[in-house]
Amino acid sequence: MAASAKIIDLRKLLAERFPHVALTTTTRLLTGLSFLDAGIGGGLPRGAITELISPQTSAGSASLIHALIHSAHRDNYFLALIDGRDSFDPTGVENARLRHLLWVRCSEASEAIKAADLVLRDGNFPLVMVDLVLNAPEELRKIPQTNWYRLQRLVEVVPTACLVLTRHEMVSSAQLKLLLENSWNIRIIETDAALSRMHIVLKRGDIQPAVRTQLN
Repeated sequence: MAASAKIIDLRKLLAERFPHVALTTTTRLLTGLSFLDAGIGGGLPRGAITELISPQTSAGSASLIHALIHSAHRDNYFLALIDGRDSFDPTGVENARLRHLLWVRCSEASEAIKAADLVLRDGNFPLVMVDLVLNAPEELRKIPQTNWYRLQRLVEVVPTACLVLTRHEMVSSAQLKLLLENSWNIRIIETDAALSRMHIVLKRGDIQPAVRTQLN
């Protein structure tokens, strides 16, 4: 067994034997985005994977990423973006906000999974985002489900919220599954009111919030 695997198993054993040590796995990362936090119990769960499914071409996933970068800057913490298709556009994001971002640019999904593995092992990022929305379906189908369980084992021993953005539901180990229900045109996306029209629906989770949340 690799040394890293032994460390993970030891941390898991300690968390089971001494529950007070594992409190960080049950806390939430408050994003400050009321349309998101209010509907999922007060923020993204730490020590867990949240899958955000964005089935529509213009559902607003890019706007959400920008909003989370803004939240990290406002609350003074660092976040990582694993960009599965090198599609993130930093245009319009102030340099001060980008200083809180680790941007890992990948060309295919397999690279993104490897990068997420490394970043989660670091354990120093309160939020790790893995954006696979624009990766081809045939790429994503090649990702074994064991890889997702491996990432879950890594994240559950650190105070990190892992958000995986996908086009179709695919992360079997996700504790929380959300559906981004938007269909925006270019006029809406270019306005400051875009986020106020964002709809997020809870598909699966161990909490019982309202079924639909919207910022009015």
